[in-house]
Amino acid sequence: MEVDIHVPKVPYKETIRKMAQAQGKYKKQTGGHGQYGDCWLQVDPLSRGAGFEFASKVVGGAIPRNFIPAIEKGVVEAMHEGGLAGFPIVDVRVTVYDGSYHVVDSSEMSFKIAASMGFKKAMEQALPVLFEPIMSVEVTTPDDVVGAVIGDLNARRGRIIGVTAKGHAEMIHAAVPLAEMLIYAPMLNSITGGRATYGMEFASYEEVPRELAARVIEEHKAAKHAMA
Repeated sequence: MEVDIHVPKVPYKETIRKMAQAQGKYKKQTGGHGQYGDCWLQVDPLSRGAGFEFASKVVGGAIPRNFIPAIEKGVVEAMHEGGLAGFPIVDVRVTVYDGSYHVVDSSEMSFKIAASMGFKKAMEQALPVLFEPIMSVEVTTPDDVVGAVIGDLNARRGRIIGVTAKGHAEMIHAAVPLAEMLIYAPMLNSITGGRATYGMEFASYEEVPRELAARVIEEHKAAKHAMA
């Protein structure tokens, strides 16, 4: 059996820092009926882990009620691929508050496309940022190499939460970005002579430091371009 081994991909996500508003307008004229959808959207940041919320504050029949679900669907589909580096967008509230329609040319598809366009425009203005998964890590290591293991975890942008005794060994508790743990096992074996073990599980998402985020974004854009 042949086995291909590769470094896992980090499941980054994108979110926003501030409120923004934008118009999404889709207008296309063909031989028969045209297509027309027009909506104004507001995006607001939510707390971490809050997910996605959608609301309609359209009044006066500016957009018929039966087109509102199509607007939400257009937004949800656009959230699958953020503008920074193509990662899913999380923790935002989207509110449609105004727009217009055409009695003949408006359709669910027109408003779905318009909503996607408006959402992407609003996201560009809302200070988008990159989030990365943080892992809860536990390393059990002999006493004589505790300092070296802690130093290595610090170098991996880890935060040491505590160290507890475990027989003749020490258990180190830390929070470390997943991106820094993808090839951790060989390094841990090298530092400890193969005498340490570790385990980790997902803890939370946190914002990627600005300089590192710029590098991640460029790498993913280059990879996407290479595949095109």
